[in-house]
Amino acid sequence: MFQRLDQRVAVFIDAQNMYHSAKHLYQARVNFAELVETAAAGRPIIRAIAYVAKSKTGEEQAFFDALTQSGIELKIKDVQEFASGEKKADWDVGMAVDAMSIAPRVDTVILATGDGDFVPLVEYLRGHGVRCEVVAFAESTNNRLREAADSFLDVSANSEQFLIHAHGPRPKNGPHETPSKSSPRRRGPTEEASGVRKIRVTY
Repeated sequence: MFQRLDQRVAVFIDAQNMYHSAKHLYQARVNFAELVETAAAGRPIIRAIAYVAKSKTGEEQAFFDALTQSGIELKIKDVQEFASGEKKADWDVGMAVDAMSIAPRVDTVILATGDGDFVPLVEYLRGHGVRCEVVAFAESTNNRLREAADSFLDVSANSEQFLIHAHGPRPKNGPHETPSKSSPRRRGPTEEASGVRKIRVTY
């Protein structure tokens, strides 16, 4: 099944995977509203859900608010802290179950993640006639996931569009290269509430 403008789309965002990839590779944050709209490519968005983790300090609240203001639905799980000091907030199963539940009502599922654990989900969706697209950073995306999907959108290849840099130099062709100071910085969803651009979601 090829991409058509009349395809109904559902977007599932593995926020932890995308956050850590952006931070590790570019010392930046992801503009999720821009990512969702670009990935949808003009197709009607039925659902756009971000799976996030909440710590005891609640320091993520501004990030959560920015996502909801952009029109992205949140599913929140508390971070579990173990005696060993390990912290965990795994959304893989929940995200997969939601994708399988919503899949009969859409034509295309878009997964914003590079996690290879989602390969079986992609294979399941495609086996049931649902187009499956992946959006992630090429450097941190599992090869099998990329190969299993119908299409792959590389965030790294479009970093000027999809990344928000809070301080310091902005990468030009890679994480360690410095751009000219005259380069305009793209405004992201967390920068000012009045500038938030809502994605078009049809529930």
